[in-house]
Amino acid sequence: MTRKPRIGLALGSGSARGWAHIGAIRALEERGVKPDLICGTSIGALVGAVYASGQLDQLESWVTGLAWTKVVRLMDITWRGGLIRGQRLFNLFRATFQDLDISELAIPFGAVATELASGREIWLRHGKLLDVVRASIATPGLFTPVVHEGAVLVDGALVNPVPVSMCRAFGAEIVVAIDLSWGKLGAYRNMGRDLTAPAAEAPSWLGRLRPGWLGGLHARGEEPRIPSIFEVFNTALDIVEQRVARSRLSGEPADVLITPLLPNFGTMEYHRAKEAIAEGRAAVERMMPLIEQVIL
Repeated sequence: MTRKPRIGLALGSGSARGWAHIGAIRALEERGVKPDLICGTSIGALVGAVYASGQLDQLESWVTGLAWTKVVRLMDITWRGGLIRGQRLFNLFRATFQDLDISELAIPFGAVATELASGREIWLRHGKLLDVVRASIATPGLFTPVVHEGAVLVDGALVNPVPVSMCRAFGAEIVVAIDLSWGKLGAYRNMGRDLTAPAAEAPSWLGRLRPGWLGGLHARGEEPRIPSIFEVFNTALDIVEQRVARSRLSGEPADVLITPLLPNFGTMEYHRAKEAIAEGRAAVERMMPLIEQVIL
């Protein structure tokens, strides 16, 4: 009897796009693809931790019920180390989800963070799930950094946005990776937009977090305007994340790479979970011929 290969699931970073991981996981499970270990970066660490602890149903129920007003209320603004302290959000998570120790999980799990002082890639495999997740999602400038075992940690997306290498190191023989960065830049930015439409009113501060707004400044042939500080910052992070992801994946390729496409999906638009989950499912459907050859 042929031994079943160990399957690793690498869940990439991507802020609000991360809810696509839920749809992709559902679609993979429905087709009999269940991981033997899970590694995640940033929002991928959050979804991966919840999945590994058997609480994906609770997460999906919570995110599909989010309104943008609730997202705004969860932002505890600070000017020390980042824009959002994150305490209000993680207090809610601790009240909503069981905060297990990683050693208690039925499915092995790990998350990626970055040491701020040295730029080192840090693999987190011990401790409470939500403490590990909080370190992995600490987007520079947005969430305040986390002090962990004497080191100041920030978002793992700076060094390893799609942690295929971590899955391989922990024994995965086949790695299924979900990369959320494909729809962020270039031609994808204008997918689904009517470029002939008249110019819209100036967006709100939350609207300016949408990547499509910046694309619109160039699409109509107008003289480019200087975008908001939020747009500049978020687009710069998108560029870094995409370039690093493609560089790492070229040297450490996944066996199956799933790429949800979510153009015009703003960094903080966590209330659009249903759209993201649907696209996560669709992305798996697009890759089913390869999945059937490699895994099933």
